[in-house]
Amino acid sequence: MKERVQKFGRFLSGMVMPNIGAFIAWGLIAALFISDGWLPNETIASMVGPMLSYLLPILIGYTGGKAVGGQKGAVAGALATLGAIASTESTMFIGAMICGPLGGWCIKRFDKQMEGHIPAGFEMVVNNFSVGIIGGVLAVLAIFFIGPACVFLTYWLGEGVKALVELGVLPLTAVLVEPAKVLFLNNAINHGIFTPIGTEQALEAGKSILFMIESNPGPGLGLLLAYCVAGKGETRSSAGAAAIIQFVGGIHEIYFPYVLMNPIVILAPMIGNICGIFTLSALGGGLKGPASPGSILAEMMLTPKDCYFANIAGIAVAAVVSFVIAVFLLKMFGKDASLEEAQQQVAASKAASKGQAASGTAAAGVSVAPKDVKKIVFACDAGMGSSAMGATMLRNKLKDAGITDIEVIHFPVSEIPGDCQIVVTHHELSGRAAQRAPQARIIPIKNFMGAPEYDKLVTEMVEGRKGGAEPAPAPAAEVQTVETPAAESGEMLEKKNIVLGCKPVTPEEAIKACGRRMVESGYVDEGYIQGMLDREASFSVAIGNHVAIPHGTNDVKPTIKRTGIVVMTYPEGIDWNGDKVKLVVGIAAKGDEHLEILGRIVAIASTEEDTDRIVTDANAEDLFKKLNGIE
Repeated sequence: MKERVQKFGRFLSGMVMPNIGAFIAWGLIAALFISDGWLPNETIASMVGPMLSYLLPILIGYTGGKAVGGQKGAVAGALATLGAIASTESTMFIGAMICGPLGGWCIKRFDKQMEGHIPAGFEMVVNNFSVGIIGGVLAVLAIFFIGPACVFLTYWLGEGVKALVELGVLPLTAVLVEPAKVLFLNNAINHGIFTPIGTEQALEAGKSILFMIESNPGPGLGLLLAYCVAGKGETRSSAGAAAIIQFVGGIHEIYFPYVLMNPIVILAPMIGNICGIFTLSALGGGLKGPASPGSILAEMMLTPKDCYFANIAGIAVAAVVSFVIAVFLLKMFGKDASLEEAQQQVAASKAASKGQAASGTAAAGVSVAPKDVKKIVFACDAGMGSSAMGATMLRNKLKDAGITDIEVIHFPVSEIPGDCQIVVTHHELSGRAAQRAPQARIIPIKNFMGAPEYDKLVTEMVEGRKGGAEPAPAPAAEVQTVETPAAESGEMLEKKNIVLGCKPVTPEEAIKACGRRMVESGYVDEGYIQGMLDREASFSVAIGNHVAIPHGTNDVKPTIKRTGIVVMTYPEGIDWNGDKVKLVVGIAAKGDEHLEILGRIVAIASTEEDTDRIVTDANAEDLFKKLNGIE
């Protein structure tokens, strides 16, 4: 039951989260340009209504349909959502959350029934007409059934929230919110429940306190500052920087390890948030739209002009109360635990929140003797980028240690072979890897380029082989990368696609820049860019050592025309969701042609210092030669 609830919550959040930028845009436009905003402008403010009534629900429906039924499901979901919108003047967020997945499910079922029954040459006709007919039928049904039902449900949800506020018990929601955040259910609660209802309230009242229940940075700030005062060892020295990242950057996940190392301190942010919500309720605080991420900057930008005192007070009270309680708990019950251990617990909790199990460095119950290891698999989301580089690094380390009888290969996490003994993967994918390969030992890592686990694993393999017969040398193909002729490599990386000295941008902008160059060079179709963005949304392409390798998901591989590489340098660095990236290598590969270049990236960027030196000193000719193996 718990797993089903978690899965349902994650699915709700998954429909809203990819579109949170649109919600923020709506909130900012409303805050600035409506009649009582900071810069009233009737023309610009005319967008506020259509964005809320049409754009946001259709985006949610489209995303929900795509999650269930792919691109065709997305279109059917959007059509069905439009039917719900047309049925009423109420905002159809809940209707979109029903219609979107319903459209995707109907398309998926239709495609399954038609599989193998479509005459050759009629595939496009059947695909297009099926989407149009199914989407149109669902839109009509939504007008008469789904829309009216959602109006009724929305009314009673709104009445329930009002009742909580009037009864003065809204602060008690923090009792559930704070523990849920540490279990990585924060987005499911915030964007799956509070954001849709809060948006309804903001439409009527111009603000909503619901936008601040989960996003308030005060409770986490108080907890981290308490560690600065009463923490021990590494936790104390690291808490200050973590507090800045959490409060200013809005990355609340950074304080979760500090809770997991001393679980009793969860009482601090819990009680702090209760007091903060009480203060906001008493003073009439709230935001114009959802603050994502939950940083002080986002909170202030979305604060109505008459709510600054209330919102600042709510954040401050939450921080102070959380700080005082956390200091007391740490002094009375705190234990000295390493941050690395706690971060491993975070990885395990994150995997558990996905309904899967990953513990420490091995899957539960799996024990593999080092001398018996014959196959190690590196797994990433797509199986063509970060995992390929990690496999190259470990293969080289094993070779240097004299071990040549272990096959090191890379696969998508969904296609891990059943005969491997060890799977190395990013900690965020460890749960999926354990589910896919229950027979294997799972080693979660955070950095494909320079994980300390590599050296530990090599040492373990060496020690396990001591005293035994020397392993027979493996064929060269098992321990060496296949050399690609310079001419072919040159075609993969053309000089025109080496761009130096780029100014810092967002990760999304960097990915789009790579994608546009790939399209212009004839490597891929336009749809590949969205696949690159989807890849980043599901799993970061920043692989450590200041390197990122944007590439598409498996779904967009058919859009690749020929293998091509794009290289862009960012000397000032990009903040890539907490990682610094200076070298961006965009990849589009039909087969394994790109592996040689990935191996060369490993060779020239094996440390952060190596990458920094390459980015600072190299010119286009240098990169062209080094990455194409000309020198």
